[in-house]
Amino acid sequence: MTQTRERPHDGRTGTDLPQGPLRTLAGAAWQALLLAGAVALVLGVLVLVWPGASLVAAGVLFGLYLLFSGVTQLVAAFGTHATTSLRVLAFISGALSILLGLFCFRGATQSILLLALWIGIGWLFRGITQTVAAASDPAMPARGWQVFLGLVSAVAGAVLIVSPLESVAVLTLLGGIWLIAVGAAEIVTAFQIRSRARRLPPGV
Repeated sequence: MTQTRERPHDGRTGTDLPQGPLRTLAGAAWQALLLAGAVALVLGVLVLVWPGASLVAAGVLFGLYLLFSGVTQLVAAFGTHATTSLRVLAFISGALSILLGLFCFRGATQSILLLALWIGIGWLFRGITQTVAAASDPAMPARGWQVFLGLVSAVAGAVLIVSPLESVAVLTLLGGIWLIAVGAAEIVTAFQIRSRARRLPPGV
């Protein structure tokens, strides 16, 4: 008969065992999700309380983005081995980005107007492209839904281009509500993850 050896007991209880990788990962996950949810919730409240300041901050950030993008394209135009035509296009695009970025810093109205036009043009082209692609491909999954989303994006882009300031104000309001909803959902999810992590066996 083979004798079974009992594992030596080191006197540690379940609570004394070191946390396993799964429990450690779950603990870090719920804390990160809770922090992200709290930040989104605070930002949403700030956007709803001070929509004007939020628009100005977005315009300033957009101006900084244009400046950074323009400088990057100028560096690429002079520092790469691309063809002459591509370098010329990169130089023109970079110079225009820098000019538009500087235009954003002339005042809050200019930056918000430029941001609204930028978003509107992007939505318009994306909506047209999505609608045409879905309408011309009968085999596309959820074709009707794709056409509908494309039309909505195109209409939203056109509205932003026609009346940018009023449309951006509405988008700011919707964005604040969306941030609050997302933040609340992430906070609830974080506490759910924390509750499940506590039920994991020690050492897992």
